[in-house]
Amino acid sequence: MKTPQNQRESAQTLALRALAWLLADEELTGLFLGATGASPADLRARAQDADFHLAILDFLLMDDQWVVAFCDGQGLPYTAPMQARAALGGTEEWH
Repeated sequence: MKTPQNQRESAQTLALRALAWLLADEELTGLFLGATGASPADLRARAQDADFHLAILDFLLMDDQWVVAFCDGQGLPYTAPMQARAALGGTEEWH
């Protein structure tokens, strides 16, 4: 059984995996930077920032096709990003 701390660490890791996935696609990188207001320099500086992890997952969860592509590429269930978002303190319900 995972402890809340382990769940949070797993969620943070998933958020960073999602960031790497987003950055591998030039179009998604531009969309992410525009949507979050982050600069390319912020990506490294904020990589360990919990609020930034939330922003990454919120962005990914905006489009079901992105979720499917990310999860397929990472070998994850489609519910993983939403579960990670919840583990990081997300209270909003995503569809």
